[in-house]
Amino acid sequence: MLHVLYLVGVSAFAASGVLAAHRANMDPFGGLVLAFAATISGGTLRDLILDRHPLYWTHDWVLLTIIAGVGVATMAFLRYRQLPQRTLLLVDAVGLSVVTVIGARAAIGAGATPLAVLILSVLTGVAGEVIRDVLCGEFPPLLLREDVYATAALAGAVCYLLLDRAGVAAGAAAVVSAGVVFALRVGAMYFGLHLPRPRRI
Repeated sequence: MLHVLYLVGVSAFAASGVLAAHRANMDPFGGLVLAFAATISGGTLRDLILDRHPLYWTHDWVLLTIIAGVGVATMAFLRYRQLPQRTLLLVDAVGLSVVTVIGARAAIGAGATPLAVLILSVLTGVAGEVIRDVLCGEFPPLLLREDVYATAALAGAVCYLLLDRAGVAAGAAAVVSAGVVFALRVGAMYFGLHLPRPRRI
């Protein structure tokens, strides 16, 4: 279950990188660069903070093959068909929900404190999106334009941490927590929900 969820998240972020590159009128090489950047940046940052070596993707040829394969397939698809405007946001929501949970599991496995687990989970989820948007020349990145983004990741991380402490099976905890992130992100996107904002003086 966890492995399948992991592959879904990897594929979603790889596709989101290519979609962002397509929207920014980048060439195929740029699309592949963004596919890899969106997918491995968050996990790389997490592993560097946790001092985990070698980095997880440097010895996982299956992961790199999937990223490249999904990237090429997405570019081929886009040559013949245009996707709705919100497709990137939906695919990104899938990637965010899964990668956040993967980050929480990795941090718990490394013995991080509960607060560190939450921080590392959110960083794992959002770092790839930030780097992707910066490389596309989009500023501010989606993270800073949509306030129910990192918040959704944080809610999913809290959910996973609580379920893990309650002794829930890892697979079930991951699916439920990823569902929380996805529901919050998509719900906010479709209904225009935002956190309360301070009034200007």
